Amino acid sequence: MSYVDGFVLAVPKANLDAYKKMAQTAGIVWKEHGALAYVECIGDDVPYGELTSFPRAVQAKDDEIVVFAWVVYESRQSRDAVMAKVMADPRLDSQTMPFDAKRMIFGGFQPFIEL
Repeated sequence: MSYVDGFVLAVPKANLDAYKKMAQTAGIVWKEHGALAYVECIGDDVPYGELTSFPRAVQAKDDEIVVFAWVVYESRQSRDAVMAKVMADPRLDSQTMPFDAKRMIFGGFQPFIEL
């Protein structure tokens, strides 16, 4: 069964073009190093919840948009190998983060249903 890394973050609307450029480069790098899929989504229907929500989770400000992204790998072992290569790739070293990475949520997930 596959393995998935998931990410949720807030991007200032003024930096959205820079973020898209960075994400395009990141996607190419991930795929070249063995990721099966790389997906970045801009929040379109992401309400601010009373108790919990995507915007609350990343402390999104009024001038920010929530981004939800994921990367799919063959397995956890594959993910660990791909991630090591991605983190060492110089194309990402020079990237300036157009968002506050301290508020990004990320983690690895083992699927239990794949249809």
